[in-house]
Amino acid sequence: MASRIACGPTAAATSGRAAGTPSRPPAACRLLIAGRIKSISGAPLPWAASSRPDRRRCAGRVAVTASCPPLVGNAAADFTAQAVFDQEFVELSLSQYRGKYVVLFFYPLDFTFVCPTEITAFSDRHAEFKDLNCEVLGVSVDSQFSHLAWIQTPRNEGGLGDLEYPLVSDLKREISTAYNVLSEEGVALRGLFIIDKEGVVQHATINNLAFGRNVDETLRTLQAIQYVQENPDEVCPAGWTPGDKTMKPDPTGSKEYFAAI
Repeated sequence: MASRIACGPTAAATSGRAAGTPSRPPAACRLLIAGRIKSISGAPLPWAASSRPDRRRCAGRVAVTASCPPLVGNAAADFTAQAVFDQEFVELSLSQYRGKYVVLFFYPLDFTFVCPTEITAFSDRHAEFKDLNCEVLGVSVDSQFSHLAWIQTPRNEGGLGDLEYPLVSDLKREISTAYNVLSEEGVALRGLFIIDKEGVVQHATINNLAFGRNVDETLRTLQAIQYVQENPDEVCPAGWTPGDKTMKPDPTGSKEYFAAI
């Protein structure tokens, strides 16, 4: 089954906008206009003539230039796709996790080398994400059948073994395209997105193919996001972890912070 992508106006796009002024579409909508996504709903199209992303070759990858705004601060593109969870085929949608935080991470291919180190690391520490009201979803361009075969292969034989979260199939590359992580070779770069309870992307990182991500840093960033959302008059400085000092985002608060460290 093909994945289905949906997007709509974001909170950032609609707040402070004059009545009758069209909002700029989220990235997934502009990719639809560019002909990269075939099935999408809820996307206004008045800017179709001028919104095709300007792409250029960059070290064998597709680089998206400034004409395609960042995903951070915008609504995450919803999707419905086939996945494997608990060794069963399931259909899931990103929107079904509304009310929870989501770590959505992409990896290049099943039965590779760096990928299983990341996938199993997130699985082994899944309980820590659950404690933070956060779900984890892994995505690659492989089929659900490939996902299942990899999960059914023991770790000591190059497989994953059982996982604590779903692996999503993006066989038509629509989800990878919507999140701007699809490489020119047709596989996803190592993109990772933290999506909040309202469905807004709060954090995004993209690694090249040869090096993996850090679960500790993902947890730390998630905790920082949750802290500032619960304490909107404070900000978290570099390297902040729970229990560390924060600061008020003004000149006085900054001076007080640096005076205390």
